[in-house]
Amino acid sequence: METTKTEHWNRPNNNIPVFKVDPLLVLILGVITCGLYHIYWNIKVAEVLNAVSEREIISSPVAVFAGCCFPINVYFFYLAGREGLPEVYKRIGYPQKDDSTLLIILGFFFPMAAAMIVQNDINRLYN
Repeated sequence: METTKTEHWNRPNNNIPVFKVDPLLVLILGVITCGLYHIYWNIKVAEVLNAVSEREIISSPVAVFAGCCFPINVYFFYLAGREGLPEVYKRIGYPQKDDSTLLIILGFFFPMAAAMIVQNDINRLYN
């Protein structure tokens, strides 16, 4: 007898791109490259968050311009905290929380600190 029910408990996370970077390295590379690393970092984080949520949360143009343009940077962190990170928490089994307000404030005043928080939460996917 065949069953058509799909099993989700043993499905590998191969569709999630691996982007595990130490949060302190995000800060150091951002300072050394005068922020150019954050363009690359935004693109990779957008890919991970889109793969985890299985839909497009942050588009590639938004990710690129977030590294160059200040208001879009705040919007990037809003989307990451509001729609992306809750999906990461759900995937790793952590309690749901909304970090969008914290990331908006940090993204406005200290964008590298907001990037470190997001990277730390993404790194938990790979533990």
